[in-house]
Amino acid sequence: MRWRDGRRSSNVEDRRNVRLSGKMKGGGIGILILALIGMYFGIDPRIILEQGAQLSGGPTVEQAEYQPTAAENELADFVSVVLADTEDTWSAIFSQTAGGYQKPTLVLFSGAVQSACGFAQAATGPFYCPADRKVYIDLSFYQDLRNKLGAPGDFAQAYVIAHEVGHHVQNLLGISDQLHDLRGRVSQTEYNRLMVKLELQADCFAGLWANHADRSRQILESGDIEEALNAASMIGDDRLQQQSRGYVTPDSFTHGTSDQRTRWFRRGFQSGRVDSCDTFSAQDL
Repeated sequence: MRWRDGRRSSNVEDRRNVRLSGKMKGGGIGILILALIGMYFGIDPRIILEQGAQLSGGPTVEQAEYQPTAAENELADFVSVVLADTEDTWSAIFSQTAGGYQKPTLVLFSGAVQSACGFAQAATGPFYCPADRKVYIDLSFYQDLRNKLGAPGDFAQAYVIAHEVGHHVQNLLGISDQLHDLRGRVSQTEYNRLMVKLELQADCFAGLWANHADRSRQILESGDIEEALNAASMIGDDRLQQQSRGYVTPDSFTHGTSDQRTRWFRRGFQSGRVDSCDTFSAQDL
C-alpha cells in the first residue's frame, strides 16, 4: 500500500500512556466474553455491556510513562494516514448530504481503555463506540492479526480501520440505532442474522473506501486487495468457530462466513457505490 506520502489525520487521540485496571463483574465469565468477542472485530460494544462485562466500581486510572518502539511509531503513523484517507473518501461521498461527513476520532490505547460505551480490554479487539463516535485500537492487535489469524500485510491492517469507520458511517446514517432498537424485540437468532448484515455492510463499505481511495490517490500496490480478502476470510464466523471448538452453529453467527465477508468486501471494491452495500435488502448474502 502506498501510504507514506499520504495526509496524516488530526483526529487521532493517543492514550497509550494511560493505564486502566479494575475487576470485571462476573469474574472469569466477563473475561471469557471479552476473549470470545476478541475473536472478531467490529462488534457493537453495547452488546458487551449488556452481557455484564463491566467494571465493578469503575476503573483505576494511572498515568504511566510510555515509550513506543520505532515499529509502534510507524504503525501509529500508518493508522493516522489510513484514517485521513477514509476521511477524504467519505467526505467526498457525503458532500451532497445535509451536514456533510462528521469525522470520527481514532483512539490509540494500550492494554485497556474507557470509552463512552464502557470499559474494554485489548482482547476485545478494535471496536467502534457509537456513543462517542470514536474508533478504538490497541496496536498490538496487528501482531495477532498477522501471527494468530494468519492475515499479514499493511492493507490487511488498513482493512481493519476501514471496517470500523464503516460502522461510523452506519451510525451517521442511523442504521446502527435501528438495529439496536430491535434487540429484545426479536428472537436472538433473528437479531444475530441482522448483526451479520450489519457487519457485512461494514465490510462492503471498507471495499468501497479502497475503490475510491485508489481511483483518487492510487494507493494500491500488487497484492493489496488479496491481503484484505485474506483478512476477511480469516475472521469469518465459520472459520473461527471451527478452529476454536471443532464445529459451527450458523444461528450464532454475528459477522458472517468467510465467503460472505470476502464477497461483500469485493462487491464494495468493484462497485464503489453506497447503494451496492445494502445487505439488509439482499436476498442472498
